[in-house]
Formats: sequence, C-alpha cells, structure tokens
Amino acid sequence: MADSTNKGEKVKSQPESSPNASNHFLNQPPLSPRRGPTLSTSTSSFEALDPHDPQLNQLASLMFSSTSDWVAGELDNTVEEYKLLEQMNKVTLTKYSDMSQITENVSRGVVELNSKYSALLPYLEQIDQIDASVGRLEQAAYKLDAYSKRLEQKFKSLEKRSN
Repeated sequence: MADSTNKGEKVKSQPESSPNASNHFLNQPPLSPRRGPTLSTSTSSFEALDPHDPQLNQLASLMFSSTSDWVAGELDNTVEEYKLLEQMNKVTLTKYSDMSQITENVSRGVVELNSKYSALLPYLEQIDQIDASVGRLEQAAYKLDAYSKRLEQKFKSLEKRSN
C-alpha cells in the first residue's frame, strides 16, 4: 500500500480488492469507509457528513415531511376520536342519570301502590265475600222462582179440579 498526498491530506490507497469484498463472503457486516465495521446489513453507504445528491436529499426531506404530516394527521384523528368518545360518554352518563331518576320515581310509585293495595286488601276480601253471597242468593232466587212456578202450576191444576 502506497501513501499519496492529496491537498495536504494523507490518504492510503486501497488495494484492488476492497475489505468489504472479503467481509461479503464471510457474512460479516460491511466496513464503513470512515468508521470501520457497521452493525447494519444495509447496502447503503450513507454517512451523515458525506455529501449526497441534492435531489435525493430533497426527496428524503419530502418523504419525511409527508410521513410527519401523515403521523400528525393520524394523531389528530385519534385525538378527535377520543373527544367524540368523551362526548358520547358524557351523553351516556346523562342518559343513565335520567334513567336512574326515572327508575327511582317508578320504584317510589310501586311502593306507594303496594301500600295502598295492602290498605285496600281487607275491603277487596269483603267485596269477594259479598260477591260469593250474591251468587248464592241468586241461586236461591232461581230455585225459589222455579218452586213458585211449580206451586202456581199445582194451584191452577187444583183450582181446575175444584171448579
């Protein structure tokens, strides 16, 4: 390997076969020209301080900017969805609160009706007893009516015999 001077810098000339070529056959990561071996298996030779194609830089910046805009949009959508969920939860809370109040009122009404029913129960039992008595009285009236008709028939037949 021969040393040559280029604008005041010492640069070692590399042999015809590069060190990366031997690493390629050994399945080792390629060597970085300035820093030695790298951990990346990428075939890119990107070095932060190396000058690159301005169009490539512009496209990369555009890609990162677009990706940033997309991620920001996704985050905005997520925030909006959480706001919507929060509103839905508030509305649901209000609805459940209203339903709870209605349920309490219905419950109070049922308790009130049960107490009134309990108070009316003796009267309802009397009404049932009266209804049963009326039914028995009605049956007796039918029997009495039938007996009076038979008696009337008998009286008419005796009256016809006596005349």
